[in-house]
Amino acid sequence: MATGGIPTIAPREAAAATDRNAPGDPATRPLIVDVREASEFATQRIEGAVLIPLSQFADRHAELPRDRPLLMQCHSGSRSASATVFLLQRGWTDVRNVEGGIAAWMRDGLPVRTGPPEPGEGDL
Repeated sequence: MATGGIPTIAPREAAAATDRNAPGDPATRPLIVDVREASEFATQRIEGAVLIPLSQFADRHAELPRDRPLLMQCHSGSRSASATVFLLQRGWTDVRNVEGGIAAWMRDGLPVRTGPPEPGEGDL
């Protein structure tokens, strides 16, 4: 589904696609990219998400893989929509914005981690 020409994915669909217990090769499973700031990430986050804040995104986007699907996420979906467009304009082909961000993810009752991140949590 696309909203305003931006490819999107519903939170429940994103959760199913990134489920660690799903069959298949984890290296080809979609990667959730959180573009919120580190302080927001520390409050609540999706398990397994990598953190590249939008404030650093232009400098760090090349770190992201091109060989697996990317699911972009922020609080409500606005910043991640910008990051989705940014990547698509630079040649990434399998990038979708998580509709409604982590706010919609939590409204759907999907799991999140809270509290200070563990060492390495959020790293690519």
